[in-house]
Amino acid sequence: MAVKTQGAITVAGSEVTISNPDKLLWPEMGITKLMFLERLIELSPYLIKYCDGRYLTVIRYPNGIHGKSFYQKNCPEPIPEFVRTAEQNGIRYVVLDSLPTLLWLGNLACLEYHASFDRIGEPDKPTEWVIDIDPSLEEEPRIMEAAWLAGELLRSLGILSVPKTSGATGVQIIVPVRPDLTFDELRAIGRFVGEYLSRTHPKLFTVERMKRNRGDLIYFDYLQHYQGKTLSAPYTPRARAAASVSAPLTWDEVRADVRAADYHLLNIGERLLRRGDLLERAPVQNLRPILEFIRKK
Repeated sequence: MAVKTQGAITVAGSEVTISNPDKLLWPEMGITKLMFLERLIELSPYLIKYCDGRYLTVIRYPNGIHGKSFYQKNCPEPIPEFVRTAEQNGIRYVVLDSLPTLLWLGNLACLEYHASFDRIGEPDKPTEWVIDIDPSLEEEPRIMEAAWLAGELLRSLGILSVPKTSGATGVQIIVPVRPDLTFDELRAIGRFVGEYLSRTHPKLFTVERMKRNRGDLIYFDYLQHYQGKTLSAPYTPRARAAASVSAPLTWDEVRADVRAADYHLLNIGERLLRRGDLLERAPVQNLRPILEFIRKK
């Protein structure tokens, strides 16, 4: 019979309860809850940056990645004094803005962190344009080829972008933008790009929404970028056997056909020390000329 243990640590002046630190969360990687919390501390300057000011959805795995899981939008209770929340459509979301809040969520076995595209209080002023390159197959050896081709097309349009692994099977392409286009306008650009890629690479891409109709084609998902929708946040861990982390990439790494499992909880800290935050260095761009060009066609 397992012995339950509990203690507390003080972080930034707030006391955070830690329970069952020896519980295995990622058995294949030997990662216990205590190790997970240590890695969250390592990731916190980056993960918090991309979740703060957004509506947070977490996925909880109380008994590790092979146990039952559930999505949680409403803030878990009881709510510590140091946790801030924000309401939208009757849901009280956690505002992930501090290390104590992140560790509190981590102790509750919130292994994945998914942030909304819209910002709190600014429902239709996106600060990035996101394309989701989503494979129809669980194992898709062409995913980086697809991401590369999408990035090349964006470059031909004068758009600089940053790819990142989802940490699972897909790749997202992120373009920081001026907050002067709506979600609808950015999706219009996405539709143009997606339909062009589907025409020029019909054996690789599709914009078909229904998965059962895609066959083995890779879905160019421009529709996911929408108010109220979420995406795996940059640097979130994922509940996969490899303990992979959603990691921004260089385009050279994409061309070299890296895999999501290459970047995980046990090596992401070293990568950040060596590479820094690739997404942070991406320039904010003005996509209105691209939108006007599309509207004239």
